Amino acid sequence: MSDMENRQYNQRIGLRLFAIYLLLYVGFMLLCAFAPAVMERRPMGGLNLAILYGFGLIIAALVLAMLYGVMCRQDNDTDASVRNADGTAVGGKQE
Repeated sequence: MSDMENRQYNQRIGLRLFAIYLLLYVGFMLLCAFAPAVMERRPMGGLNLAILYGFGLIIAALVLAMLYGVMCRQDNDTDASVRNADGTAVGGKQE
């Protein structure tokens, strides 16, 4: 897979994960704007839903960032990811 294909693959993953986060955030904003009474409910530990949802957004951002890091491909040839000074892959494999 070429560098350009890797970049496009990574961009597609990034945009999909961003869309997921955007939906979560839009849901939060819509609840705040149009159903503030719902956000005042205290479902757990005396904290209202707005606080819990906000912390959920922060955690979701971290999880999605880690997922992006795992899903993105850097190099298909794991041996070629470590190179000698002359550009050859460790182990003598040439690309």
